[in-house]
Amino acid sequence: MKTQNYHNHTRYYAFHHFVITPLTLIYFIWTLIRMDFSSSEAISDSLYSLIGALIIVMLPLLARLYALKLQNRIILNEMRIRYFHLTGKSFEDEEQKLKLGQIIALRFASDDELIDLMKIAIAKNLSPKEIKLQIKNWKGDYRRV
Repeated sequence: MKTQNYHNHTRYYAFHHFVITPLTLIYFIWTLIRMDFSSSEAISDSLYSLIGALIIVMLPLLARLYALKLQNRIILNEMRIRYFHLTGKSFEDEEQKLKLGQIIALRFASDDELIDLMKIAIAKNLSPKEIKLQIKNWKGDYRRV
């Protein structure tokens, strides 16, 4: 597997991003185009189809949302353990000063630069992108969803 860095760390899950999501959007648009308002029965059938299409569009998005929320919780717990391992202290104080996006960005920093970069991120309120750009020794995450 290719070594991760800032420029290639974005992950796509091909089945979700390039198959399921486009197909559900195509089906939803197709349903919208085919809506018929010519009679009360046609309106009823069209609304029935529209509700079904909305459900079909929302299901993969909901599954993705659940996966991302769980992934964020795992990253937060990983950072708590890493911080304790590196400093012998609880991560609670620093965690309160950082946004979740910043913590997730700091996850990519090596152990050697994590603490210093965390202090800089807190002091300068760096964005996740700015944090990632300052990482010199990238710690790849090859198991993300």
